[in-house]
Amino acid sequence: MLRVQYVQAKVGIDVGSSYVNSCLFIIAACWPATKYSSMVLSNFVGFVATPAPPSGLSCMAINLFWVRLLLNVPLIRCPLWRQPQRPLSTKPLQNGPIITTLSLSLSLSLSLPTMAASSTSSLSLSKALFHPTTPLPSSSHRSSLRLPLRPTPSAPLSLRRLAAAVHPAAPAATTLPKAPADAALVEKSVNTIRFLAVDAVEKANSGHPGLPMGCAPMGHVLYDEAMKYNPKNPFWFNRDRFVLSAGHGCMLQYALLHLAGFDSVKEEDLKEFRQWGSKTPGHPENFETPGVEVTTGPLGQGIANAVGLALAEKHLAARFNKPDNEIVDHYTYVILGDGCQMEGIANEACSLAGHWGLGKLIAFYDDNHISIDGNTDIAFTESVDSRFEGLGWHVIWVKNGNNGYDDIRAAIKEAKAVKDKPTLIKVTTTIGYGSPNKANSYSVHGSALGAKEVDATRKNLGWPYEPFHVPEDVKKHWSRHISEGAAFEAEWNAKFAEYEKKYKEEAAELKSIINGELPAGWEKALPTYTPESPADATRNLSQQNLNALVKVLPGLLGGSADLASSNMTLLKMFGDFQKDTPAERNVRFGVREHGMGAICNGIALHSPGLIPYCATFFVFTDYMRGAIRLSALSEAGVIYVMTHDSIGLGEDGPTHQPVEHLASFRAMPNILMLRPADGNETAGAYKIAVLNRKRPSILALSRQKLPQLPGTSIEGVEKGGYTISDNSTGNKPDVILIGTGSELEIAAKAAEDLRKEGKAVRVVSLVSWELFDEQSEAYKESVLPAAVSARVSIEAGSTFGWEKIVGSKGKAIGIDRFGASAPAGRVYKEFGITKEAVVAAAKQLI
Repeated sequence: MLRVQYVQAKVGIDVGSSYVNSCLFIIAACWPATKYSSMVLSNFVGFVATPAPPSGLSCMAINLFWVRLLLNVPLIRCPLWRQPQRPLSTKPLQNGPIITTLSLSLSLSLSLPTMAASSTSSLSLSKALFHPTTPLPSSSHRSSLRLPLRPTPSAPLSLRRLAAAVHPAAPAATTLPKAPADAALVEKSVNTIRFLAVDAVEKANSGHPGLPMGCAPMGHVLYDEAMKYNPKNPFWFNRDRFVLSAGHGCMLQYALLHLAGFDSVKEEDLKEFRQWGSKTPGHPENFETPGVEVTTGPLGQGIANAVGLALAEKHLAARFNKPDNEIVDHYTYVILGDGCQMEGIANEACSLAGHWGLGKLIAFYDDNHISIDGNTDIAFTESVDSRFEGLGWHVIWVKNGNNGYDDIRAAIKEAKAVKDKPTLIKVTTTIGYGSPNKANSYSVHGSALGAKEVDATRKNLGWPYEPFHVPEDVKKHWSRHISEGAAFEAEWNAKFAEYEKKYKEEAAELKSIINGELPAGWEKALPTYTPESPADATRNLSQQNLNALVKVLPGLLGGSADLASSNMTLLKMFGDFQKDTPAERNVRFGVREHGMGAICNGIALHSPGLIPYCATFFVFTDYMRGAIRLSALSEAGVIYVMTHDSIGLGEDGPTHQPVEHLASFRAMPNILMLRPADGNETAGAYKIAVLNRKRPSILALSRQKLPQLPGTSIEGVEKGGYTISDNSTGNKPDVILIGTGSELEIAAKAAEDLRKEGKAVRVVSLVSWELFDEQSEAYKESVLPAAVSARVSIEAGSTFGWEKIVGSKGKAIGIDRFGASAPAGRVYKEFGITKEAVVAAAKQLI
């Protein structure tokens, strides 16, 4: 018995000024069972054309049909899909031949000189079987029909490619998801997103059009269907958060914000993409564009920020939700790419997300297999699916991200049903989808398409509009988000009002976290010290401050990169934030410094009243500098508690002894580098860090014990630099000795020796250069008078930058080489970080 499968295909063709000439033709796939005993051909559909089909195409199709049928040879196969195929199949009819007719609706672009292709590329499955008792089972998003070639409208029509669409039968039948009623409008909306990105990049002659073109379908489903937000209030607390970790594709997000009605991205802003003063910079910037949650661009940072956002949601939900009122209830969505997956920070953060069971974190992995250097298989061949499953994530694969809208919808639905794990939705897409000559290549990744290719893409996707045009029906469709968003927020406000009536204390705490309002008199909780207080390492004094502040600051939480017992960062009245105890406030990051910093950025940017801190050895800021820099850039007020701040840690040696680190962070914009000398200065540093919600702070703290010095104060720290002792008059000391941290004690002792010799000596603590620079000129003159050029600084770190403070005639004592392994006292002596060195330098200058 010969089994025959028929495929009926409808091809839409634009020919010259004529619009659509349609033709029906048959390509059959057939194979023998055991013997060629009989053949049944039925339901044969020949060629019909209106007004007239290309005769050559017709003849070729008929000849190909009979060659395939009679010789029983496979049509030319096209192994372009990377993923396993799920072929079409038949089920046998009772007591008869197997005949299946499938109707495939295809729109294909033609590369013929006189034909202008303007159709879309879609594929749907209609009624298929002759026999009413053998229906095709419905499919899920995991088993949808796939063509054996990457489904992009860039490919010209050829029988080779069309023939490759036919698969042999398989034991199980599949169907495409049912298209929504407004499928045409969805496609139009998606193409609007694509061309807003294409046009903006083209006008700027700079940018990354490939990702927006490929990710437009998932972006549309997220912003138009899945996410909850209010365009007119981008800061509404219970909104869903979206992070574009692959920040280079930012025109995707700008297009979505524009369509959704955000005031931050008007049409003129799209036209000013990547221009000076624009609200649409070259990568997403939260401080520039309301609606952008975090600043991304350095790959991997965004997904780690998203873990922090999701952690914040889970933590606040555990603390404030009640059985009758879930006042905290929102999702965090992410789009990340192959580059993010390659970065180590992504794995660090995603490992923690799986460990913590962040069920409201849903990440879309844009699996387009293209990076700047070409196909990712030159350097990236691991199984991302298996890795994420090992990290404790739920993993879904959407195999057709180009137009598989129902697949994307179903994946989101499935992800939301998984409560105890984050979800990775791998979405296989075509970078630069729609570009006839650049799609699926690195050339569409990071540069404008060029005028000719833009025109070709418009024709290819049937887009007749001028640049930046949003069709009226698309505009009308998206406009509903303004009223819907207002309704979302109004409903939540009413819910919060009910919450506030029943749970007054919790409501007050939550409101302070939402608004960023610090409790009245919170600073009174800071401990104070006298010279009679016992000497102690500033890392220990830091712990005293943290445990005092956590009692009065409801938004304070944090932890260490596996060094809590050494950094002294444990909050003693709380347990650990874990999967099953998310209301606790000690966060265990493990040995993941980079991920830790970026997660804390996400926590800080979730709500103004959340105050995250994180800790490690100061030298290991090298592992997390990217995250710290983005803290500063994105105005995330993270508190970095960095202990073991100098050669004073001793025996661990130069691998653990920071030298250049103070100077490097002083060079970084919008960050406070604080190096307190004792208890009062440590308390002052924490006061400053808590108050600065849009500027991160680094506290460099000692391992070794330090005395409580006379003259230090919380108020002095607020000035950045101040005088702790002075025996001069008229603001005319003979010499000014300047120290920070553990070396302020050395400067104070040197001053005592010099004063015994009759010298007028001023000792200045310069705990924060940045704060001192912000003071008035009069104040700075009162501390460091310009007329006094005899200045000596001492700091157990690089002398780089100190010439700004001591001047050309002054002397900077420090370390301009790597440290050494030995007890701290010996190391200080060998490097000349001593009282004697300060005294000698001062005498030379007086």
